[in-house]
Amino acid sequence: MAAPASSNQTYRYLALGDSYTIGESVAEDERWPNQLATFMDSRNIDVTIIARTGWTTSELWQGIQAADPQGTYDMVSLLIGVNNQYRGYDIDEYREEFRFLLGKAIEFVGGKPEHVFVLSIPDWGVTPFAAGRDRGLISSEIDAFNAVNLEEAKKANVNYVDVTPISRGAVNDPSLIAADGLHPSGKMYTEWAKLSLPIALGILE
Repeated sequence: MAAPASSNQTYRYLALGDSYTIGESVAEDERWPNQLATFMDSRNIDVTIIARTGWTTSELWQGIQAADPQGTYDMVSLLIGVNNQYRGYDIDEYREEFRFLLGKAIEFVGGKPEHVFVLSIPDWGVTPFAAGRDRGLISSEIDAFNAVNLEEAKKANVNYVDVTPISRGAVNDPSLIAADGLHPSGKMYTEWAKLSLPIALGILE
C-alpha cells in the first residue's frame, strides 16, 4: 500500500488549452481543472492555466511562450483543437502542431509522459449555437480531429480522457450547456473532472 501523500507537499498542475480549459461562461471554481483539484482535496494542488477562448494550436503555443512557465510540473493536461476545426484549418497541420505541443507538455513534467493527460475535443455540434449548421458534419469533423489527438497521445505514451460522449449528452440535458448556448456548464465540467480524477490520482501517487 502506498504511503499517504504528505499534507504539506504542494503539487504543480499545468492545464493547457482554450475556452474549455479557461471555462468560458462559468465561474473560476467551476472550471474543470479547478474542480479536479478540489476533488483531490487530500493533496495540495497549485493549478496554473494557460488557455484562452478562441485559441488554436498555434495560438496556444504563442500563449505558452508569453506565459513562460518555469520549473517542472507534477502534472500537465492538454485540450486543444476545436478552433482549428471551427475555422476549417487543415487536419494534418493540426496533427503536426498538436504533436509539438504534446512534446512541450512532456518537457514541462521533466520528460515523464505518464504525467501528462490529453482530453478529447467536445462536440459543439450538439449545442444551441450550432442551430442552422450541419450538425452531422461538425460531429464527424470533431471525430476526425479526436482520432488524430488520440493517435498522437498513444504514440507519446501519455494518458487520454475521452470527454466527447459526455458533451454529446447535452442533446438530452440542456443543463450541461452554459448560458451562452455554446460552452459547457459547470455541471458538465464536473463530469469531465470526475472522469479525469483516477488518472490524476495515479499520476500523483
